[in-house]
Amino acid sequence: MSDLAYAPPGADQLFFDVGFGVAPGEHAALVGANGVGKSTVLRILSGVLEADEGEFSLGGSVLSMTQDVGMARPGDTLREMLVEVAPATLRTAGRALIAAERALIDGTDDGMQYATALADWGDLGGYDLEARWQAAAQRSVKTPVDDFSTRLVSELSGGERKRMVLDLLLTSGADILLLDEPDNYLDIPTRAWLEDQIRACRSTILMVSHDRTLLERVATKIVVIEGAGCWVHGGSYTTFPEARAKRQEQLGDELKRWNDEERRLFHHMKMMKQRAAQNFKNATKANAAETRWEKFVAAGPPPPPVADQQIHVRLRGADAARRVARLEGVAIGNLFRPFSDEIHHGERLGLIGPNGTGKSHLLRALAGTVPPDHGAISYGPRTSIGTFTQINDRPDFIGRTCLDIVGERSFDDEKSMKALARYGLRTNARQGFDTLSGGQKARLEILCLELEGHNVLLLDEPTDNLDIESSESLEQALDGFEGTVVAVSHDRTFLAKFDRYLMITDDGGVYELPDYDVAMQALAAPGAVDGLRLAKSLTSPSA
Repeated sequence: MSDLAYAPPGADQLFFDVGFGVAPGEHAALVGANGVGKSTVLRILSGVLEADEGEFSLGGSVLSMTQDVGMARPGDTLREMLVEVAPATLRTAGRALIAAERALIDGTDDGMQYATALADWGDLGGYDLEARWQAAAQRSVKTPVDDFSTRLVSELSGGERKRMVLDLLLTSGADILLLDEPDNYLDIPTRAWLEDQIRACRSTILMVSHDRTLLERVATKIVVIEGAGCWVHGGSYTTFPEARAKRQEQLGDELKRWNDEERRLFHHMKMMKQRAAQNFKNATKANAAETRWEKFVAAGPPPPPVADQQIHVRLRGADAARRVARLEGVAIGNLFRPFSDEIHHGERLGLIGPNGTGKSHLLRALAGTVPPDHGAISYGPRTSIGTFTQINDRPDFIGRTCLDIVGERSFDDEKSMKALARYGLRTNARQGFDTLSGGQKARLEILCLELEGHNVLLLDEPTDNLDIESSESLEQALDGFEGTVVAVSHDRTFLAKFDRYLMITDDGGVYELPDYDVAMQALAAPGAVDGLRLAKSLTSPSA
């Protein structure tokens, strides 16, 4: 790929001068701030978008996965979802077969169209693909899938959908895989599975991910999109921060040297001009000095250091009673058995466990959004709760601009603009919440929590849509937050800074785990959690 450039219709140029190569068998990661065009690069390579400039070549068969795979329309079936990640010829044949079936049902086809579509599907290998679907479903979905043409996508969890698609792609034997945020919606055990699958996969992989742990474990090359184009770190993400710091320093040194040389050549040229004015014999030297300076300036300076994305989160918090919340015999539906616990002021409590065990339900119960089905939750005096929703589900923000939303909390337009600038949202001030990217919505919601001044924060997957720099800014802010944090997260780097953990298992047990290492051991083998020496069961034996 070389000199790639793209501008969305009616918008400024998103990127230009993007060029890099990925060798066969390499597992490369595209990184960069939210909105720089990482997903757009993947969409250009997969043929969904056409670049404005530049060229690229792909050596072999290509399969791709978008970050919103499985986010289906109501009524979509598993077959409709899986056809979209099939090889190009089968994708076209699959779409034609689905359309022919609908025409047959509504009476607009006498059966000829359907017979042709069915024959094409079989001739191109559709039945072999369906067998692979079945095998992937058996490995990925908790309940049996009998018919892909009738089983609805909505009947599977987001994690199940994502794992099934990833299973298909990573075992497909395709030469190239383009994966956009493959870790989103996956719980920690499934992320560990994904890491093993990527390491074992012989395909060339180019992926976008904000999961720092995953990047450290599987990426063999880091492609960074920033500034005017991109640059490549030919190692793992573990050494990337140091490499970027050195590059920034080097760019700064090179630019300084260029500026110094330009000044030197300019002053030399001026001096020679003055001498030529005094003695015409110096005219040739003066002209040569001027030509040398003009050529140097025309070649242009080296690129400057890239301005780091400045996200400044200031979560102040406030004092509260020692006991923030008491949970007594709390249970929600059949998700987990009744358990009791206390949450104290200043704690950092992580809610962990496989998808579908009720972590987000418990967080909503703590927020008072829904009452528990059994037991009671009581709060200490001076407790003020702020919540961050997993999918930025804020009906109160719909139809309003960022400035309006923040102004409601700061009561001053100038202060609101300064606050938006600290979160990298100044240029989005007049933009409607509905049109923001996932990362921008997440940053806006965190900014609102800051301005509201709560002393208890309930965070549901707060780093899911944040780029790495924003996640690190949030983590730094939480370090200095004078209050309590309870978070559901599958981000292992984020969770590593928490004090203790509550793990909910598939069988409804709730366990207290005292530190990060024990928590990761329990997640790696949830069935053996009772055998962990430091794990403490919080569920009633009689429940």
